[in-house]
Amino acid sequence: MLGIGTIAKKVFGTPNDRKIKATRPVIDQINALEPEFEKLSDEELIGKTREFQERARGGEDLDKMLPEAFANCREAAKRALGLRAFDVQLMGGVFLHQGNIAEMKTGEGKTLVATFPAYLNALSGKGVHIVTVNDYLARRDAEWMGKVYAQLGMTTGVVYPQQPEDEKRVAYKADVTYATNNELGFDYLRDNMRSELKDINQRYHNFAIVDEVDSILVDEARTPLIISGPSQDRSELYRTIDRIIPELQDEHYKLDEKTKNVTYTDEGNEFLEEWLRRYDILPEGQNLYDPESTTIVHHVNQGLKAHKLFQKDKDYIVRNGEIVLIDEFTGRMMHGRRLSDGLHQAIEAKEDCEIQPENVTLASVTFQNYFRLYDKLAGMTGTAATEAEEFQEIYGLGVVEVPTNLPVVREDDHDQVYRTGREKFAAVIEAIKEAHEKGQPVLVGTTSIEKSEILNQMLQKEGLPHNVLNARQHEQEAQIVADAGKLGAITIATNMAGRGTDIKLGGNVEFKVMEAIAANGHRDPEEIRAEIEALHKDEEEAVKAAGGLFVLATERHESRRIDNQLRGRSGRQGDPGRSCFFLSLEDDLMRIFGSERLDAMLGKLGMKEGEAIIHPWVNKSLERAQAKVEGRNFDIRKQLLKFDDVMNDQRKVIFGQRREIMESKDLSEIVQDMRHQVIDDLVDQYMPKKSYADQWETEKLYAAAIENLGIDVQVMAWAEEEGVDDDDVRERLYKASDEFMAQKAADFGAENMRMIEKQILLQTIDGKWREHLLTLEHLRSVVGFRGYAQRDPLNEYKNEAFQLFEGMLDSLRTDVSKKLSQVRPLSQDEQQAMMQQMMAQQKAADQAIKAQADAAPGATVPPAPAEVQPSESTEAVEGFDETDPTTWGNPGRNDPCPCGSGKKFKHCHGRF
Repeated sequence: MLGIGTIAKKVFGTPNDRKIKATRPVIDQINALEPEFEKLSDEELIGKTREFQERARGGEDLDKMLPEAFANCREAAKRALGLRAFDVQLMGGVFLHQGNIAEMKTGEGKTLVATFPAYLNALSGKGVHIVTVNDYLARRDAEWMGKVYAQLGMTTGVVYPQQPEDEKRVAYKADVTYATNNELGFDYLRDNMRSELKDINQRYHNFAIVDEVDSILVDEARTPLIISGPSQDRSELYRTIDRIIPELQDEHYKLDEKTKNVTYTDEGNEFLEEWLRRYDILPEGQNLYDPESTTIVHHVNQGLKAHKLFQKDKDYIVRNGEIVLIDEFTGRMMHGRRLSDGLHQAIEAKEDCEIQPENVTLASVTFQNYFRLYDKLAGMTGTAATEAEEFQEIYGLGVVEVPTNLPVVREDDHDQVYRTGREKFAAVIEAIKEAHEKGQPVLVGTTSIEKSEILNQMLQKEGLPHNVLNARQHEQEAQIVADAGKLGAITIATNMAGRGTDIKLGGNVEFKVMEAIAANGHRDPEEIRAEIEALHKDEEEAVKAAGGLFVLATERHESRRIDNQLRGRSGRQGDPGRSCFFLSLEDDLMRIFGSERLDAMLGKLGMKEGEAIIHPWVNKSLERAQAKVEGRNFDIRKQLLKFDDVMNDQRKVIFGQRREIMESKDLSEIVQDMRHQVIDDLVDQYMPKKSYADQWETEKLYAAAIENLGIDVQVMAWAEEEGVDDDDVRERLYKASDEFMAQKAADFGAENMRMIEKQILLQTIDGKWREHLLTLEHLRSVVGFRGYAQRDPLNEYKNEAFQLFEGMLDSLRTDVSKKLSQVRPLSQDEQQAMMQQMMAQQKAADQAIKAQADAAPGATVPPAPAEVQPSESTEAVEGFDETDPTTWGNPGRNDPCPCGSGKKFKHCHGRF
């Protein structure tokens, strides 16, 4: 008997079906406009863009313009690329414009789909960001799709690591900007460390389309982006601890692979204390449970993690004496990414590499909170349905499965489960040989470099020609993926998420043409293309006859999405194909989720060597295990986000205040309000409300006024006057401090004083925010223990973080008032010394801001050297007198200094 839900689906269709159906009238409208737009000249297509822009500026709803804009964009793509978008591609574009995730299978042309909503939303003049998973794809897509935008009269920009600042600024001003998620996040942090408004790159957070959205917003969302600076060197401590860890026995620690955690047992703690004392790390009479031992405990924990949880050639590789992390989801090397909290240093000690110093956080943000800054967000991927709940809950994004242009005819075989890894790999080799003999291309998926190297050696023994794609072959990635569909090709790949390049049956024509043109420069390119296309057609048909691409996976990943991405490489655009997973009871996922019982049962049933279990029930139980892991990972990300939301509210306040300060030309009112607030706090502290005159601490108030406000006023005498109360003292302090600062402004000159106020405010805010981030990190690391006292750690964190933030704002007001009261015109010698000191500070700040941008989430980035280079020397302005600012004219902050040094004014005499 059918359930009510099943009957409802049969009658009304699924919610996804209803969404698809709702777009049909819009697609019909776009198709109806096609003949009209085909008649337009190239100039008229651009004219249409200008017309749409005027209408958008006039307040017309973009939804109303959608059919015309999409029709214009489709025509432009047809002329620029020779590609006419299918109806399902237009449908994907509509869903993206509505702020959804469009789930589209591999090979359905997601790159072209993004141009439609990008064009429509760029009409507002606020720019659109298209986010990719790596720099290669950002550059490729910007160059490729840039032709479409150019045909429409729009500009395209691309943002990449170590890009010159002027070029980056232009890229962000473009109508459509392609960039990686890391670069966008780091640029946001850098922008909020600038001191000049014109140096800010990101104008608006209007609309972002995130390609491979599951990889960026789910897989990489566990750890934050961090810009950091170096702190003290503790390399000797790491090396000493690294000598102790191998001495540990199994009974000294507990390893939990499910939660990826390690802890010491009581025996382990006693053992450690003995060895730590032997190496003079733990003082006599002190044990690991004492508060003074917190840092030592932290470092021995990280040392244990480095040895027991991080495996060489799986989690990282050693390249040129450096530890390079490997992304578990894409198998790529992550240059510049460093694990935080001393874990990276512990791995460097383990592998006997040079130990880089730890870093202190200067600014940080999570991808969740960065992408939630956008007014509208959308995403594309081949696999999002399994994480639909997370996308909805965290980002408010719905997931819509867009139908394929042609039906999927790929055969998905049931999993084959073997008892041992050895039997499994033997079966894999046999399956590869069988497919290779009939010319069927095989894509072999592995979960680690180590496994791909094992298969590589096995195939070499069998004499089978093959390519290996893992972190070691990172540079040849696009070429290896492009060749994977050739007749009889064998390709071993460590994870295929976000590879970008399509696997086309018979090989990739464009790559073949480029190779042939490069090798035969004297021949006509069109003639070469015609020859290769004819040959390719025959090879494509031969591959189809052999059964299409065979995806052979050697292990299940803990996330179903990663398995689906691998599977989805076969059967694109109606091509034939086949997929199968070969597993063993020794695989990580099987072993962690209780394969012992299954192994014992198979032993009793008398399962023979080399036999496999093949049954739908096995698939179902594995999917349930994967769903459990996914659920746990979602909870981890949700918890991370709850804690980061507390910091995010504070981050918005601080970054908002910085922006206001940078936009303001006159901050005198703001600093006056701060000064008056400081006076209020001092009076409330030393002359409390409803207290008697003999309880007032006027001498302390007098000392505090000198220290914090720079004013020497007779507070004691005021307090003895008849009828004077705390409000009278308050008003007199206001007046005295205002007169004191007015005189200071007259001494410096009003314009110079305004610049001084701005610089001091920004520098003080940045310093206080850095200290606050460090305090929050420490709070976060200990607040979990409050759970033992039956108190909710998150609520405790919220309350204490709020109190710390309030305290930070109070001390900010005091510090700004104090610094401003102490500034004075300097003598020439003092100016010179101050200039040198501030140049050193600026250099350090520039290094942090220009930190390697190819660092990734959780990264602590070693700053790259960035000196302020003087331009060619010029003549000093006529009548220039170094000691008399009135002879300097009125140069802008970035104009050449009038002294003739060739430096910018802000780096020379414009410093304070």
